[in-house]
Amino acid sequence: MDAVAASCPSAAGDAVIAARDPLPATVRELGRQPYTPVWRAMQAFTDTRDEATPDELWLVEHDPVFTLGQAGRPEHVLAPGEIPVIHVDRGGQVTYHGPGQLVLYPLLDLKRLKIGVRDYVCRIEQAIIDTCAEWNIHAERKDGAPGVYVAGAKIGALGIRVRRGCTFHGLSFNIAMDLEPFHRINPCGYEGLQTIALSDLGGPASMEAVKSVLLEKIAGLFGIALTGAGGVPAPHVA
Repeated sequence: MDAVAASCPSAAGDAVIAARDPLPATVRELGRQPYTPVWRAMQAFTDTRDEATPDELWLVEHDPVFTLGQAGRPEHVLAPGEIPVIHVDRGGQVTYHGPGQLVLYPLLDLKRLKIGVRDYVCRIEQAIIDTCAEWNIHAERKDGAPGVYVAGAKIGALGIRVRRGCTFHGLSFNIAMDLEPFHRINPCGYEGLQTIALSDLGGPASMEAVKSVLLEKIAGLFGIALTGAGGVPAPHVA
């Protein structure tokens, strides 16, 4: 187990989750969307939710975009070309979103789930690791560099924000995509960091196949019961 994995709190959080009934969470399939309207929609959801608002998980595939986190340094954007660069309110440096990448935005009330921020990050990473394992792909954490890696190449990135104990933004998971735009940036602020996609490693190119597994892993790790997957109307993001 690497240093980051060893530092992930699990036993206490697992005991809390095992001791309660699963909490409901709605899955919303947004399809392919431009970045900004979805970002604004999850901000609005987080700002207007209250203690009784059920959690939601939004699945989306974005049009090509580079996003730069709150403390992001513009010099990590090397040659964006025609791809827009958007400064956003998540943590982290610069990353790329585009077709063939699965993006999951967990909109969760951590207070209700009784999970701390550090534990939340670990569980998100673990969901990607466990999903890769379904296709016998060994993925792992990397000391000092949040996200998920296969043989040193990044397959899953995290960028989160927590407001009033509730999460937004989330994870991106490279499934079957053109990785060339990652060469136009220092991914997550690391010069020369290589990226890889699940399909390049013998995993499926089907987004649907990966979605179902990832959602199953998320549900188990967070102790939530998913409803509405497959056809629930998306929140208005136009």
